[in-house]
Amino acid sequence: MRDDRAMTWTQILGGIDFGETPRWHDGRLWFSDFYQQTISSVGENGQRRIEVSYDGQPAGLGWLPDGRLLFVSMLDQRIMRVEGDGSIVEHADLADIAGGPCNDMVVGSAGNAYVGNFGSDVFNGAEPTTSTLAIVWADGAVTAATETEGLQFPNGAVITDDQSTLIIGETMGGRYTAFTITPDRRLSNRRVWAEVPGMAPDGCTIDAEGAIWFGDAAGKQVVRVVEGGEITDRLETPDSTYACMLGGSDGRTLYALSCPHAMPADAAGAGAGTLLSTRVEVPRGPSSRP
Repeated sequence: MRDDRAMTWTQILGGIDFGETPRWHDGRLWFSDFYQQTISSVGENGQRRIEVSYDGQPAGLGWLPDGRLLFVSMLDQRIMRVEGDGSIVEHADLADIAGGPCNDMVVGSAGNAYVGNFGSDVFNGAEPTTSTLAIVWADGAVTAATETEGLQFPNGAVITDDQSTLIIGETMGGRYTAFTITPDRRLSNRRVWAEVPGMAPDGCTIDAEGAIWFGDAAGKQVVRVVEGGEITDRLETPDSTYACMLGGSDGRTLYALSCPHAMPADAAGAGAGTLLSTRVEVPRGPSSRP
C-alpha cells in the first residue's frame, strides 16, 4: 500500500461552502455546492462557471443520454432536470421511497439513475436508520430497488464501464456493496464488494483497473480500494474530504472536494471549502460515465 503523506495537492478553487458530487463531463469538472445553491463547472484552466442556480439544496449529478442534466434536490426528495433552454423541471418525485434527505446519484448509459437517501433526517436529530435506493428511469418513473433494503447510509456510487455492476458505499456501514445490473436495469445479486473498517466512504470514482477512489468522511484522506478490501493508496488531505473524481484530458487527474465543516451552521456562507487536484497513475475507465 502506498501511504503518501507527502502527496502534493494543488488548490484549483477556494470559496466553496460545501462542495459535493464532482463529475467529469464534456471536458469539465462539475460539482454541487449545497449551501451556495449552485452547480458549477471548472475547466482545466481553473476557471469556475456557474451552470445552475437553484432555490434548494442540489446534490447528486448525472446526465440523460440526450445530454440534459439531472440533479438531486436533496431536501424535498426530488430529481430535477435542466432542459435545453435552461429551465428547471421536476423529473421524479422520490418522497414515497426516501427516508430523509436524498443525496448521491449515479446515472447509467440508458438514463437509469440510482439514488440514495439518508434513511432518516439525522442532521436534525433523528435516529439513524437504514434505507432503500430509488431507481429513476429515463422517463422519470420511479421504482423502489427492494434488493437494496437495509443499506446503511448509501452514498457515493459508481457503475462499471461495461454497465454490468453498481457499486455503492455505505457511509455508516464502512463497506462497499455491489449489485448486478440486470438487462432491464434493475438490481440483483447483492454482495459485499469491500469492507473498509474505520472509514466512512463518501463520494467516489472508479478507475480503469476497477479500483475505487473515495473521500473518507471520517478522516482527512482520499483512499483507493480494490474488490476484496485491499487498500492500495491513502492520500492525506488538508481538511475532511467528502468526494473525489477522476478526470482531466488523460483521465489521470484526481479531484477532491474538501471542507473543514459539513453542517450548515458551520459551512453555509463560510466559503472555507476547496477543490483540490493531484496526479495518479491509473486513469479513469475509457467509457466511465458520471
